[in-house]
Amino acid sequence: CFPAESSSVRSERSSQLSETPFTMSASTRTGCRLLERRGSLKNVRKVFDRCVNGFVQRMFSSATHEENEIEVRESTFSAPNFTSPLKTRTKLEKLKGDSILPFSAFLTDGFGRRHNYLRISLTEKCNLRCQYCMPEEGVKLTPRNQLLSASEVLTLARLFVQEGVDKIRLTGGEPLIRPDVLDIIAELKKLEGLKTLAVTTNGINLSRLLPKLKDVGLDLINVSLDSLVPAKFEFIVRRKGFHKVMEGIEKAAELGYNPVKINCVVMRGLNEDELLDFVALTETKPLEVRFIEYMPFDGNKWNFKKMVSYQEMLDRIRQQWPDLERLQAGAADTAKIYKVPGFTGQLGFITSMSEHFCSSCNRLRITADGNLKVCLFGNAEVSLRDVLRSGASDEELLQIIGAAVGRKKKQHAGMFSISQMKNRPMILIGG
Repeated sequence: CFPAESSSVRSERSSQLSETPFTMSASTRTGCRLLERRGSLKNVRKVFDRCVNGFVQRMFSSATHEENEIEVRESTFSAPNFTSPLKTRTKLEKLKGDSILPFSAFLTDGFGRRHNYLRISLTEKCNLRCQYCMPEEGVKLTPRNQLLSASEVLTLARLFVQEGVDKIRLTGGEPLIRPDVLDIIAELKKLEGLKTLAVTTNGINLSRLLPKLKDVGLDLINVSLDSLVPAKFEFIVRRKGFHKVMEGIEKAAELGYNPVKINCVVMRGLNEDELLDFVALTETKPLEVRFIEYMPFDGNKWNFKKMVSYQEMLDRIRQQWPDLERLQAGAADTAKIYKVPGFTGQLGFITSMSEHFCSSCNRLRITADGNLKVCLFGNAEVSLRDVLRSGASDEELLQIIGAAVGRKKKQHAGMFSISQMKNRPMILIGG
């Protein structure tokens, strides 16, 4: 992977390293040791070539889910984090805070973003057919033996948590239809260093599973709900189930989940007339209603005219509640949070299209078939499943993860460009 060095150059480099002490995490020391071992790097290169054919971009058709692999210009580990121990050290020194240890170099991209939030899709299957998530004709599902097993999910999760991930969200498809979801949650909760375990669900099975979800330690719940009108709900999701979803939300609040987050994708001509009704839900209940700008994905027939922008939604809500106040959000939070004074709950806006938050992105995604996506809107993926099944070591997996994270772009291409790009339907990414 690297040009040969003369003994004098190696001696000088070792001298420089020894003269400049610095604090490194155990994972980073592992990375630097790997870079010193030519044999190990050869193994990494061999695994990388065999399993992912360099760093590939995979394009997905909404109807066929076929992959078209395109090699990028560089197939070696040329990301900033993996050039040499000296450069790794320099990068780590830049990442030091006042009183914290350096974050894992493997999960830090070339723009200094630290990725401590991992979303794992447990299944591609879903018991609804939401218009913005799945093409009307459906999608071709990945064969079962090509999906991640429970043990593979846990292996990858453990590796990411060891490197600094402290929040994991389980998605789908619909994660609560996976038969072993409770076992997976129980095992994930045992990971030392994991602070928050969340799930995003359509709510159909939520009420039935809530007591057990609570027992195994689930921390946070997001429920998708795009209309408070039963007939309109059925039109949007192409299935029945409105009352089951509402029952799940009520029960989650009763069991102490605070807030219960409600994800509402706002689409012009469909449900933008319900904005005020959703805000009213927060008056007496511990809810956080999150209005999401309509985003383009394969097969969802996105159109700019259907998108209701954050500013338009905010203006409409302020006409009813002029004293609406904005709350302080975390540095990496995706939502802009607001509250009506005196209300129990709050509301948020996910402004991916009109005001992106790429500069503070801390998220990585693993699809149900084991591909790592470093950007929701990017079509570049690398198969961790194939690497894992090849018998690769943790160190080799980390090198490949680090190479992918290191290539993450500064920001997404913008809504109009994204709408023309080939990407997976949302259901095959993890909604």
